[in-house]
Amino acid sequence: MRVLDALLAMQRQSWEQGVASQAALDLGRDDLARLMAESAVARQAPDGRLGGPDDNLVNGAACGEAVVRAGFAGAARRQLTWLLSEAPRATDGTLFHVRAEVWADSIYMVLPFLACSGELKEVVRQVRGHRRVLCRDGVYSAADPGRPQRWGGGNGWVVAGIARAVRLAPELLATELPGHAREVLDACLRFRRDDGLFHDVLDDPSTFRETNAAQMFAYAALTGVHDGWLPASYEGVGRSLLAAAAREVDAYGLVRGACGAPTFDRAGTSAEAQAFHLVATVAAGKL
Repeated sequence: MRVLDALLAMQRQSWEQGVASQAALDLGRDDLARLMAESAVARQAPDGRLGGPDDNLVNGAACGEAVVRAGFAGAARRQLTWLLSEAPRATDGTLFHVRAEVWADSIYMVLPFLACSGELKEVVRQVRGHRRVLCRDGVYSAADPGRPQRWGGGNGWVVAGIARAVRLAPELLATELPGHAREVLDACLRFRRDDGLFHDVLDDPSTFRETNAAQMFAYAALTGVHDGWLPASYEGVGRSLLAAAAREVDAYGLVRGACGAPTFDRAGTSAEAQAFHLVATVAAGKL
């Protein structure tokens, strides 16, 4: 698959390694996911952060699902200890993403790993904390303080993170998380362009036309239908979002027009866009 080949060719930071390993898992490539997990463990920081230390506090946890699945129990335990008791956080327990800032991205970085580690109360607590700080009228700001913009990718991290956590821990179906994911998805869909994509900042047409948010929303919609927390009508929405993004895949398998690495402030390509194309495609296939 060209999209997977392009993903494997990319340089990756800790969270990018994590989403790549999740794509491998969803594709049934447990062998590939194990190799990615082993690399993340090899770079694990002394404080427990998988994939190596950087200026972000929680990104390495995105590698945690593959690390757990691969059986690297000690490394997973060190990463979990960092999240539960050592990582900087607000007084209510909401994890900081970098310095003393709360970011929407963190929901995706930590929820799937916490879910597959059985820490379901912490999953709910983190969603509640991030929602309280960042969510207004169903749409998330990118970060607080400093980034009030309603970034499409940030909202994609939220709904995709909840969808993946619920998939890994169906007990979460009984919480408010599925309803909140639907609320955010519906609110974001109001900003969809005529071509099926979104602007980088959802409500700012002066920002560039962006591809990956559509893939993230597609993954959440299709997964939600499959797992029973969204009505069947969302299947069409998810397939339409994925089709709009698929039109941006070039002959080399690169998802063009995504919020681009390494600075994520302009259109380009990224490992996360490659990974979300794959996981959304697998989710569509399951329906």
